[in-house]
Amino acid sequence: MNNTKDNQGMVWEVFTQSKPGLAFKHAGNVHAHDKEMALQNARDVYTRRKEAVGLWVVPANAIVAAQPEDSESFFDPADDKIYRHPTFYEVPEGAKHI
Repeated sequence: MNNTKDNQGMVWEVFTQSKPGLAFKHAGNVHAHDKEMALQNARDVYTRRKEAVGLWVVPANAIVAAQPEDSESFFDPADDKIYRHPTFYEVPEGAKHI
């Protein structure tokens, strides 16, 4: 399951939570041979100054993403629904924060 050639272990993506109840945000990545080591490495690298109260580590090869070259076919279906684009609404004069 090692996806590196230099024996550092797998790449794990690290997500941190700055305060309880807030969303986790991508912080970077670490190398590790197993999930426990990945969590310890992430703690050592990304929480040294108490920047986080929560950590997630995810094997990088487990993340699935849409590719930029597929964006036209992947995101185009939303363009055929005009109600998703409020271009035909008139904003009342004096309306704020709309």
